[in-house]
Amino acid sequence: MLAKKHFPILVEQDIDGFFIVSCHLFRGCRSYGKTIDEALRNIQEVIELCLEEQQEDEPANIFIGIRDIELAV
Repeated sequence: MLAKKHFPILVEQDIDGFFIVSCHLFRGCRSYGKTIDEALRNIQEVIELCLEEQQEDEPANIFIGIRDIELAV
């Protein structure tokens, strides 16, 4: 049985209504979809590709968390 691992995903929506998803553990790991479900299916495929291409000795980024910064604009 394969071990399961969790990957942090950032979800955004652009002005045209598309959902942009990215996994910052891998450089350039992002995708999109017309719905959140489609975007999540797409990013899953991209993560799988990133895992295949990642070298064993290549260090992966470590997810720390998300912060909110308030600015006066």
